[in-house]
Amino acid sequence: MVKAAERAKNPAGSSVWLEHRAPRGGGGPTGLDRDRIVAASVRMLDEGGLAKLSMRRLAAELGVTAMSLYWYVDTKDDIIEYALDTAYGEVDLAAVDAAADWRARVRILARQYRAMLVRHPWISPCAGSYLNVGPYAIAVGTKIQEAVRATGLPLHRQPSATSAVFQFVYGYGTIEAQFGRRAAEVGMSQDDFYDASIRAFREEPRFAAALEPMTEILDERATHGAVADIWERDFDYALDILIAGIEAMVAREAGTPSGGGRG
Repeated sequence: MVKAAERAKNPAGSSVWLEHRAPRGGGGPTGLDRDRIVAASVRMLDEGGLAKLSMRRLAAELGVTAMSLYWYVDTKDDIIEYALDTAYGEVDLAAVDAAADWRARVRILARQYRAMLVRHPWISPCAGSYLNVGPYAIAVGTKIQEAVRATGLPLHRQPSATSAVFQFVYGYGTIEAQFGRRAAEVGMSQDDFYDASIRAFREEPRFAAALEPMTEILDERATHGAVADIWERDFDYALDILIAGIEAMVAREAGTPSGGGRG
């Protein structure tokens, strides 16, 4: 078993995907395997978040003893890493490959990354905590790099373009996911929760002066109906802005008028 003390010696390079775990002798517990453990962990994480996942609770969910889990994993962090990569496996890479040009590929990847974050709100807090070098995550990262490379930006500009798009998606998807989770926690639809929150804010006399410059935009948002429609509208237009920005920067780098970009 990989000890926590051993991982502490190289925290920056610690990952279940980088360790060479010696196989257990004999056969594992009947009816249990890593895939079943990971599937159960994803369900638990979706329902309760990172704080509710423990080896004991996971074992109870699977109807086995906690010690049985250690046949396949060494720590809870191992399980989270496996679960994280499983979520990345939901991204439809075939749809990315079928897209006509880099703009379409970026849009598909951005939308699917956002959808993954919303389906699994526990993913966002994992950012930066794990190396995220599982096979599915690497496959998604490769498609992102290929799409950005096809923009025509020089190599040293490509990481910035990647950050502009996908850190935006991360932030957007995180807020959307946490808003949805909070509404569910208090037993309200997103629409009712949004309406109640905005109404409480706008009806508080102490905020009247501060709200004056915001009245027009708040009124405009109220005309777009469901919160889900607002999420979609704002995300799609923001993504259009980012893609147009990449096209403009490609043209600037090439010294030509904006509006080009390479497919």
